[in-house]
Amino acid sequence: MRVLILGGSGFLGRHLAAALRRRGNDVVELSLRDPAAAAVAASNCDAVVNLAGEPIAQRWNEVVKQRIVYSRAELPKRFLTALAVLERKTSVYVSASGIGYYGTSETETFVETSPPGDDFLAQVCVGWETSALAARDLGLRTAILRTGLVLGSGGGALAKLLPVFRFGLGGTIGSGRQWYSWIHVDDLIGIYLAALDGGDGVYDATAPEPVTNAEFTRALGKAVRRPTIFPTPTLALQLMLGEGAYAVLTGQRVLPKRTVDALGYWFAFDKLESALADLVQ
Repeated sequence: MRVLILGGSGFLGRHLAAALRRRGNDVVELSLRDPAAAAVAASNCDAVVNLAGEPIAQRWNEVVKQRIVYSRAELPKRFLTALAVLERKTSVYVSASGIGYYGTSETETFVETSPPGDDFLAQVCVGWETSALAARDLGLRTAILRTGLVLGSGGGALAKLLPVFRFGLGGTIGSGRQWYSWIHVDDLIGIYLAALDGGDGVYDATAPEPVTNAEFTRALGKAVRRPTIFPTPTLALQLMLGEGAYAVLTGQRVLPKRTVDALGYWFAFDKLESALADLVQ
């Protein structure tokens, strides 16, 4: 199988490309900045994985929010429109999405059939997935992975958190009650591979046991053998992330029900402690 990865230069793309090559697949990596060129490349591949998108973890303003929407909704739409007029070989389209789809809550539990929220990230994810589902109109088997907080070596959330925690400066964020629906990068890659091989529809790419921010903080502090007594003030987050701070201060509890039941995926790291033990050296 020859797989085109759009947005393959990032943390997740590097891990996915390596995993595909290990199992003998050919990999092509391109940006989605030129949708027409990407469509031509896709016409010579068996499957497409779209990981492209403006980073969410930055200070939001109106310009940044427009870039986020454009990269996740408009560019994929243009890519599939360009692909539609080509004599194509590709038959599978797998798109990233986010658990921001569900909105935020400290009390609710979300699964793949839960309705979308109404905040900015939820609207972004709805547009993202609407664009992806247009691939079905082209006859492509289409899978969408709603991804949570990715934990892995060499990038992702841990790359930012570990230096702080190793200096003994880690602590809870806000109330500490907000949910972290996390996933080990190896399991995330495993779900992508399973989706490429036979997935269809929406799957939550989160571990089966979400934790609160306070629980996450204690577990990471224990993993690096440092105290976690310095909470991060809400105001500091708001100054760093602007409007985007709400996503960190609230969160959502998401369970991978369809990922387990329909895709048949078994998690190598279902508990946070085992994931951190594997990743934190």
